[in-house]
Amino acid sequence: MSHHTVDTAVATDASGTARAGYGRLLRTPRAWTFLLPGFAARQPFAMLTISIVLLVQHTSGSYGTAGAVAAVTGVSMALFAPQGGKLADRLGQRAVLVPGVLAHSVSVAALLALALSDAPLWALFAAAVPTGASVPQVGPMVRARWAAMLGDERRGPGGTSPLLQTAAAFESVTDEFTFVIGPVLATALCTGLHPAAGLIAEGTLTLAGGLFFAAQRATQPRPHPRHAAGSPVSAAPRVSALSVPGVRVLAVAFLGIGSVFGGMQVSLTAFSEEIGNPGANGLLYGIFAAGNMLAGIVFGAVAWKIGPRRRLLAGYAGLTLAASSLWAVHSVPLLAGLGLLVGLCIAPALITAYTLVETLVPASARTEAFTWLTGAVALGQAAAVTAAGQLADAHGSSAGFLVPLAGTALALATLLTLRSRLAPGDPGRIAARGMSHRTPVTVD
Repeated sequence: MSHHTVDTAVATDASGTARAGYGRLLRTPRAWTFLLPGFAARQPFAMLTISIVLLVQHTSGSYGTAGAVAAVTGVSMALFAPQGGKLADRLGQRAVLVPGVLAHSVSVAALLALALSDAPLWALFAAAVPTGASVPQVGPMVRARWAAMLGDERRGPGGTSPLLQTAAAFESVTDEFTFVIGPVLATALCTGLHPAAGLIAEGTLTLAGGLFFAAQRATQPRPHPRHAAGSPVSAAPRVSALSVPGVRVLAVAFLGIGSVFGGMQVSLTAFSEEIGNPGANGLLYGIFAAGNMLAGIVFGAVAWKIGPRRRLLAGYAGLTLAASSLWAVHSVPLLAGLGLLVGLCIAPALITAYTLVETLVPASARTEAFTWLTGAVALGQAAAVTAAGQLADAHGSSAGFLVPLAGTALALATLLTLRSRLAPGDPGRIAARGMSHRTPVTVD
């Protein structure tokens, strides 16, 4: 299953009779049984960081402090999410999700109580660690369900379903739709009702949506225990998806994407405060996320003949170029337009990277691989929130906008240098390292 296989399958569909479009994807049997609860369960993910920033900034009066608490949450999520993904691959999604959402609700309640009681910073950090560690990774779990249904059970002549890229695009659009709604909803709740209202809504939605999603057992991927009984390769130990070089390169790329999300959130909040219109923050961030969503819709509908590695590099180069001017813009209309352009450039990189995961990682480690990418976004976001918060406190919002530029430029340089590692590896070599399939998978 080479890096050209997905493109060939989609192009063949485009020239033939069975186009791999959204309509065909959504007619996949049982898809809606996990899509609807999955959407509800992932909505809070987009609310968490901005809700923490708005609450702690209100109680402490400092964007730097607020960014630091949000960063601890993000770092904790980045470190623990892949471990949760590994357990979900091994034990099943429900076994990980149910205790996770319960722990998250308790942790959010503790963080709320501490922030509102003006607790010291170390106490906020102590509560932020379990809050981030317990964030349910519903997005990667939904992607793993798509990959199991389309990649393993519906393989075509080329070794993969032409719907895989469409599914990756659909999930990117869904993610960005939550990032359109989430920050706007959190900002409206925090500014219109109470500074704690956003975090309360996040915890409530996580609990309800997560339990509902966990109840959909029929579509969850088959667990892959550490040793598959009767398998000739069962003696080989399973290792982390991060042992695949291409996954490490993609994780670095997603650090850069996280720097855009984190830097935009803090810098747009600071910019809105500077112009005396705090409510503009939700609108501006919503326009940025809407650009990402619209690009995802179009990108997923196109039958690309260009290989995914070239698409990834082109998308990332455009993202870096668009982010390079954010610091120089000082008006709401111009910032909204440039934010829209930045958003338009994110989707191609996200969608292509998630599509590449299917060609790089076997099913037994797929959820873990997706959570490494999600965790990398969270880690990049955490670092960006901290850096942009400190810069915005010291030098204003314009300085904060330098963070997305620095993050994307460094990630682009890494992609250009290590792009050869994004080619699928030899299946025998992967199996020898312990990442085995129960059934053979065709690889170049």
